[in-house]
Amino acid sequence: MKKITVPFYISHQGCPHTCIFCDQRIISGSSGSLPGTSEILDKITTWSHSSGGRPVEVAFFGGTFTLLPHHEQQRLLNPLQPLLKSGAVASVRVSTRPDGIDPGKVGWLAEQGITTIELGVQSMDDIVLAEAGRGHDAATSVAALKCIRTAGLTAGAQLMPGLPGDSLSVSLSSLEQVINAGASFVRLYPVVVLRGTELAQRYETGNYTPLSVEKGASICKIMLQTAMKAPVEVIRIGLQADEGLSWNNVLAGCWHPAFGQLVYSELYFDLLVQLLAGLDSSVPLKIRCHPSRVSDVIGHKRNNLLRLLQQQIIIQSVLPDKNIMPSEIIVSDAKNEVQGSVIKDLKYDIKRIIEEENA
Repeated sequence: MKKITVPFYISHQGCPHTCIFCDQRIISGSSGSLPGTSEILDKITTWSHSSGGRPVEVAFFGGTFTLLPHHEQQRLLNPLQPLLKSGAVASVRVSTRPDGIDPGKVGWLAEQGITTIELGVQSMDDIVLAEAGRGHDAATSVAALKCIRTAGLTAGAQLMPGLPGDSLSVSLSSLEQVINAGASFVRLYPVVVLRGTELAQRYETGNYTPLSVEKGASICKIMLQTAMKAPVEVIRIGLQADEGLSWNNVLAGCWHPAFGQLVYSELYFDLLVQLLAGLDSSVPLKIRCHPSRVSDVIGHKRNNLLRLLQQQIIIQSVLPDKNIMPSEIIVSDAKNEVQGSVIKDLKYDIKRIIEEENA
């Protein structure tokens, strides 16, 4: 059963750096203050009542949990101990920096009931990390991921395509490296230029060109497919739209309130185009897919169907079929049908795409 996650945002708390892209207070909509015991317990109770019987997970997002003063970490985790013992809370996760990890910290967190540690890796390229002002190198991220896995905890990694010095080849290499180091899941956060950051200054002076939404989706769809092949779960693509993140504080870059769906839609559109080559597209076609993928096949605001219509390809219906894998699509004309998977059958000419990017 899927967990319900009770989030607590501790924006920028514990972090010794201000990276060129960072304003955690804007991203989370939080002032950055640490929640008190009553706030923690009240929020867990409220969310538990609406969980529908699903397991409850508590998550501390946004800050660098393991670099908070130890007494503050203890204060945040103490209220959870009785709930963990009773089963009212099933698991706890925290976010931190790769250089905030060592065996002692991880061992202590495991004793406090932490099951998952998510790292803000951003890139596995040392030049990109230096340009971003991260304060650590790629080897630190590898060591941190392995340390978490060695302790028996689940490790996750956030990656940020589009930083200065980044490219599709660098982003794919970063993804492959964190997977090889033991990441069980990833988040893909293509760069959003926030007002008031150093990256915003670089953009305004012409010293940085951010990814467009279209370019970011093109990169992320290939990263998504790569992760699906691993297989490693991609738990989020793009920053989440909320009261703290809106067009008022986004200056430029790859932000769209439905960016994740855009990426999935592009992936399934590419598979559709590939499958259509084997059918008679002069007649209306029917599509079947897993119920969870109907909106991705149709596309954001029906964009996939509209693009096909511009090519005089008419889709008569997109029907859910629970007997089809979520990665698969079946397309049929009057006489034939073809089936394909975004994991097994969709092919990207990565070498050609990289060459075009560098041209």
